[in-house]
Amino acid sequence: MTNTIQNNATLDLSGTWQLTSSDGSHAVAIAIPGDVHSALQTAGVIADPYGGRVEDDVQWVAHKDWVLERTFHLDEDDVPGHWYLDIESLDTIADVYVNDLLVLQADNCFRRYRPDVGSALKAGENRLRVVLHSSIAAGAERQAAQPFYIPYSTGNSPIANGNMLRKPQCHFGWDWNIALAPLGIYGTIALKKLAVARIEHVATRQVPQANGAVDLQVTVTLFAKEPGISGIDFTLDGQREHLDCAVNAGETRVTHVFTVDRPALWWPAGSGEQALSELTVSLAGDSVTRQIGFRTIELLTDPDEAGSRFAFRVNGREIFCRGANWIPADALVSRVTPEGVEDLLQSAVDANMNMIRIWGGGFYEPDWFYDLCDRLGLMVWQDFMFACNLYPSTPDFLENVAAEVDYQVNRLSSHPSIALWCGDNELVGALTWFEESRRDRDRYLVSYDRLNRVIETGIKAAAPEAIWWPSSPSVGPLDFGDAWHADGSGDMHYWSVWHENKSFDNYRTVQPRFCSEFGFQSYTSMPIVRQFAEQKDLNVASPVMEAHQKNAGGNERIAATMFRYFRFPKDFSNFVYLSQIQQGLAIRTAVDYWRSLKPHCMGTLYWQLNDTWPVASWASLDYGGNWKAMHYMARRFFQPVAVAAVPSSDGKTISFSMVNDTAEPVTVALQTFLVSLSGERQPLTAAAGTCSPDRAATLLTIAASDIPKDTLLFWSLEASNGMRGEGHHVEGTYKALDLQPSGLAISVASAGDGTYDVTVAATGLALHVMIEADIEGRYSDNAFDLTAGDSRTIRFTPKRPLAAGQWPVFTGYDLQSCQGNG
Repeated sequence: MTNTIQNNATLDLSGTWQLTSSDGSHAVAIAIPGDVHSALQTAGVIADPYGGRVEDDVQWVAHKDWVLERTFHLDEDDVPGHWYLDIESLDTIADVYVNDLLVLQADNCFRRYRPDVGSALKAGENRLRVVLHSSIAAGAERQAAQPFYIPYSTGNSPIANGNMLRKPQCHFGWDWNIALAPLGIYGTIALKKLAVARIEHVATRQVPQANGAVDLQVTVTLFAKEPGISGIDFTLDGQREHLDCAVNAGETRVTHVFTVDRPALWWPAGSGEQALSELTVSLAGDSVTRQIGFRTIELLTDPDEAGSRFAFRVNGREIFCRGANWIPADALVSRVTPEGVEDLLQSAVDANMNMIRIWGGGFYEPDWFYDLCDRLGLMVWQDFMFACNLYPSTPDFLENVAAEVDYQVNRLSSHPSIALWCGDNELVGALTWFEESRRDRDRYLVSYDRLNRVIETGIKAAAPEAIWWPSSPSVGPLDFGDAWHADGSGDMHYWSVWHENKSFDNYRTVQPRFCSEFGFQSYTSMPIVRQFAEQKDLNVASPVMEAHQKNAGGNERIAATMFRYFRFPKDFSNFVYLSQIQQGLAIRTAVDYWRSLKPHCMGTLYWQLNDTWPVASWASLDYGGNWKAMHYMARRFFQPVAVAAVPSSDGKTISFSMVNDTAEPVTVALQTFLVSLSGERQPLTAAAGTCSPDRAATLLTIAASDIPKDTLLFWSLEASNGMRGEGHHVEGTYKALDLQPSGLAISVASAGDGTYDVTVAATGLALHVMIEADIEGRYSDNAFDLTAGDSRTIRFTPKRPLAAGQWPVFTGYDLQSCQGNG
């Protein structure tokens, strides 16, 4: 493939390349940006890795070296000058050649490379060749070269030694991810001609003034090959300033200040508007645009009676963080689209979230991802990309990390959505996971501390005002103790309910200051299951279903929990349904209680928002973005004004906690009811109370003895700001209830515009009603309750338009019919 120079300065090298295995056994086309596995699948060399047990059949791909090639044309007049390649997200161990001259040896997927190539170019046709070396072989070589063995989590990574490489750690497998060790080029690749200078970084700093104005300091780092004069334009929301600057060979920093009188503020979702400004810095042949949101953000860690706080304060107001953990949008980058990612992030906001945590085993996401978070009001807890393993601390590794940190922090720190930078995920805890580090803790602790200090030093140099947190979970800087169960200070990861199979009530035995991970698994929904499994595979213990469960013992835990709380479901689809209901109940139990502790607890980020492929996991969104039952529940339990039933530890009372995450006081009116097993409802009591801004309080406490045997406690609420809610509470377990037939019935009508109105009615008690179509799509509501004689109409919007005359087939699930008793 050949291209021509677009503007005398840049040649975009994306498009169709030739892909060959280094041993010559395969030769196909590949779309760049893109990954090798996707190219092989498109060419028919491999089947879809996500189907059946195909994962096992494609392991050979990552063991080979692969060569990517293309040609491009330069005219005689183009060749003189300082040319360089601009390459982002090169995965990972790669040699780059121009006309058979080696111009780059890369070994970090998270860096931007800009090698000089002028001396390698010629007039006419030029050949660009990128050799991608097997990360499996490279990991083994680097492990062998270490001064002492560096353990990695074998439970997460069936492909060994991923911790040796600066590459997404989940590429080697995880307890929710397929193990493919993909490789490719995922970002920009272009040939560029250096004019006088180019832009390396654009960093901003906001300095509030006493009169309400803000000075926006814009610092541009320029790179030049030789001294000269460069004209720079700074433009903020149409206000343009031109500077002529002297540049030296190497890097030159230039700062310009815009004074903005009383700027509109950027707020997290649900707390105000997301006011944004556009900043552009441009010079001959180069331009960078940044979204700017004027806001202040602080992390409060003041000592208090319990230990020390962990709370975010935005624009002077403390914000309770409601959200989830983000993992890569797909296991294969070629399948990621901005539209698909926007749908996932919009679903987070639609479920009343205001923060996501970008977990440290994936990617630093592309610029457009953070632009979306800025616009949606999603605060970002940004991990550096280290997770669940130990890592080298040799000088070459640390130097590589330092360059990565400098690039990523300079690239991203101007985004208003970035709330916190965290050193890693669970590396302190990992010191206790391996025989080597338990036997010689000092050696591995010192090694970890060297790495952590390099990251901290790098962020403080690149963005001195950025909020830094050393690790997650962590009690705080230079504390290397167990933070999993420390509910006095710092952030907590609480996994006892899932990994230790403890009861949901166990969530109420801890009082985190901020819980940044906790989760419970479910199966992916039936329309997604049918994408990778045949009818014969629809059994939880089938080899295909087990291949789509990556957490050791996960299926047993899901089933054991069902035995604890429910009567066992009657068939596979009901098993899938019930797994999703119990997942939502687990997380709701935690969130309801921890929100009731506000302001002691100021954040709950459950594990996890999304999936990388179709798999049993902790996600509340299916692969592809459909909402599981838990996501509909999350929209309710994360509502800014909510009421929850919290039983006392001795089981004698039930308190109704009201929580108000808004800046205004609200009055909450609560109605409670007793509901029989046949669905008959009778009033119990009513209460009303006012909840102060950004606080939680007890609205009503009733005696558990006031709830007769074989009766459920229901409630509904209405807040003075218009927010509504409902729920129910069961004393004991659902399996103890002899539920009467629910009489669930469904009718469907076309709503126009390709959507459908689904009316659900019940003659008895229908708990946890889920409507599911035989195709993917979104429902206006789901996972709700109906009492006798109730009905509800919900809107179904298919993910893809249906052919004329085609109608979805809807199935209704509820707890009684799921169990098959009656």
